[in-house]
Amino acid sequence: MNNKTWIAILSLLALALGLLVGCGKKEGAESQSAATPAATQPAAAPATPIDPATVASVTGTVKLDGAAPKAAKIDMSQDPACKGANTAETIIADGGNLANVFVYVKEGLGDRTFDVPKDAVTIDQQGCKYHPHVLGVMTGQNIQIKNDDPTTHNIHPTPAANREWNESQPPQAAPIEKSFAREEVMLPVKCNQHPWMKMYINVVKSPFYAVTGPDGKYEIKGLPPGDYTLAFVQEKLGEQTQKVTLAAKDSKTVDAAFKLQ
Repeated sequence: MNNKTWIAILSLLALALGLLVGCGKKEGAESQSAATPAATQPAAAPATPIDPATVASVTGTVKLDGAAPKAAKIDMSQDPACKGANTAETIIADGGNLANVFVYVKEGLGDRTFDVPKDAVTIDQQGCKYHPHVLGVMTGQNIQIKNDDPTTHNIHPTPAANREWNESQPPQAAPIEKSFAREEVMLPVKCNQHPWMKMYINVVKSPFYAVTGPDGKYEIKGLPPGDYTLAFVQEKLGEQTQKVTLAAKDSKTVDAAFKLQ
């Protein structure tokens, strides 16, 4: 065997050895990377203390300026199992009192943080309608969705800032539990099986919110003293804001009125 042949053989051996060493290093690096624990999520900031001896409250009534439009009829005939009230809930105003208005502290809380309630809020599907029509919840709080109808529903939130999902729920099925991570006001929810079924979830970072009842009234309690902006939001009539200053142990009334557009 001549020198050229030996040189060729040695070169091939050196190349093979280099490839083996390189692969071993890469595999070791991947194994080490895989063994490294994933970065843990930062712990939630502790709730900002509020002195219960100084807390204040805001109450009020939301009115509709003008005659309430006649509620639109809903045709539920596509599903014989749907036997609920067949009127839309877009604008409900009894005696001028406007229901289903979401009221919350939009500004003034600064960088305060709040504990997420441990209790879930409930959405019930009954009579092929969502109950309630307008819901308030804190970011991260569990929402339990029940189906009390003898028919299948498809719950389908269509958020702008949160993750969209769509899940089927047969009759007598276990409740669906969900939560939303980001603030979003008037997040629409629909049912793909029954197109008339609509509701709105309002996700906020503080517990300072309310939804007006059939009498148009709301109440927000437990606020620390400060200067605040209250927002009043109605699904069709939009949003309006009002400022309020609360002293320690204060109790103020802030009313609002919406005009038909």
